[in-house]
Amino acid sequence: MSLKTLILIIINSLIFLVILMLSITFYNQFSKVLDDRILLQLNSIKTLKQIQVENLINSEWHSFLNSNTTVDSLDFEIPKNTYKSSGIYDFTKFNEQGETSIGLVSEDESGTRIGIIDYEKIKAILLERTGMGNSGESYLVGGDFYMRSQSRFLPSKVPSSIMVDTKGVNEALAGKSGRGVFNDYRNVEVYSVYSPIQISNLKLAILSEIDKSEVIAPLQQLKKRLLGLTLITMLVAIILSLFLTRIITNPITNMKKSLKIMADGDYNQNNEFIKNSNEIEEMFQALANLKKSLQGAVNFSNEIGKMNLNTHYVPKSQNDLLGKSLLKMRDKLLEFRNNENKNRINTKRLLVDGLEKERKRLSRELHDGIGPLLTSLKFYIENRIESKEQRTEMIKIVDSTIAEIRLMSNALMPTTIDDFGVGAALTNFVDSIKKLSDISIEFEDLSNKANSKLTKTQEINIFRIGQELINNALKHANAKNIRMTLSEFDDFVSFFYFDDGKGFDINTVKLGSGIINIKERVEICNGEIDIKSKNGHTTFEIELPINNEQN
Repeated sequence: MSLKTLILIIINSLIFLVILMLSITFYNQFSKVLDDRILLQLNSIKTLKQIQVENLINSEWHSFLNSNTTVDSLDFEIPKNTYKSSGIYDFTKFNEQGETSIGLVSEDESGTRIGIIDYEKIKAILLERTGMGNSGESYLVGGDFYMRSQSRFLPSKVPSSIMVDTKGVNEALAGKSGRGVFNDYRNVEVYSVYSPIQISNLKLAILSEIDKSEVIAPLQQLKKRLLGLTLITMLVAIILSLFLTRIITNPITNMKKSLKIMADGDYNQNNEFIKNSNEIEEMFQALANLKKSLQGAVNFSNEIGKMNLNTHYVPKSQNDLLGKSLLKMRDKLLEFRNNENKNRINTKRLLVDGLEKERKRLSRELHDGIGPLLTSLKFYIENRIESKEQRTEMIKIVDSTIAEIRLMSNALMPTTIDDFGVGAALTNFVDSIKKLSDISIEFEDLSNKANSKLTKTQEINIFRIGQELINNALKHANAKNIRMTLSEFDDFVSFFYFDDGKGFDINTVKLGSGIINIKERVEICNGEIDIKSKNGHTTFEIELPINNEQN
């Protein structure tokens, strides 16, 4: 779908929706006002006729009481048990001709007198149709749900033969007044108002109604006019929108053509297309700036992709969300890498701590378990073996075994670390190595023996580093001289190592597990290590912070 078509659809759809909503709203408001006006008018007519009927009945009643009318004047017979006292009664059901008969009964010492209100008077009131339109009527309904006044739609029928069982009649006979729209006795939908008439023993319902079809006829005309107005308005809107769309889309079309040329790599176009507004020129300038901005963002993204997280990038402005997002991404990656390093170091620390604990346990088992057993065995040999030669030979074997176990125990976890610190432990280790080899080893202990700040973790790691360096020199370097210095300061501890072995190329050699272990222990202690090596001269300079030590 083209942009022009889309704009036409959107504009005309919005106009159509607005017109439709306005038309529906106006129609509904007009319909509601019309309903209220019709019901209000019907209520006024009903109220007037109700008052007239009630006044007629009351007037006839008072006239009857002052007259001498007797039962002999009636054209039909009324059973005595129908009335019990003086008052106004509905005798329509006793009238053989079915005419409405509102009876007046007076009982006194002189006897019973009965009269009937002239039906024509009631009929004259109810058939008055002023303000009722072509289909309006007012009528009475008795308590038996049959009419008591002439129907203008069924003039040939006797009222008492027309049953009216509608919502309005039921409500009125229940003593309620109201209004509404429902089907009447003809099953035609009408606007209706209703009220009860209760005088003496008389119970009637009075209703004023008008057909809904007559009421909504103006609404149908209004609906047609609104529809015509909507069509005319839409036609005008389409014509105007076509003109407006051309004004909007022509510059955009030119811009699209220019972008296609730029997409093909031609950035040297000048006046090939007409830029019919300043806004279009500003759009081209903004596009060039966008290109530069995106290029910088792409380069920065490539550096981030290569995990070069120290790359510098400056957002173009406070609104450069892409640049800010890339910076946030870089910072998150830095944070992730730092956390990963911390987790890796913590994992190594836990592994090393577990290894040292296991070594300590094995050392204690050798020292406290096998050592006493061998001592007991030696005591047993000295006291139980009678042959002096056998005893001497066996004691020599046991002593060698005890010495070997003591060496193994010290190698696993020197007890001197817990008792005298890492300086003493390294001194003992160096002394034991000197006894077993002809290599020259010098160790200078400058740690604070009286009040050392080193933790047990640092002391164990320093001891293992020294142990590893000496073992590597003995196994691989063919060194003749080794010098080590341990120096403790206020904020850090320094460990220096030197040997005159054959050395190695730190950049090309494949590091063995020994140097890897040394680096990992330095990393665990958050320290730094500097390795320099060449033939005849290899040094390790290690510094471990004291205050930042992680246990």
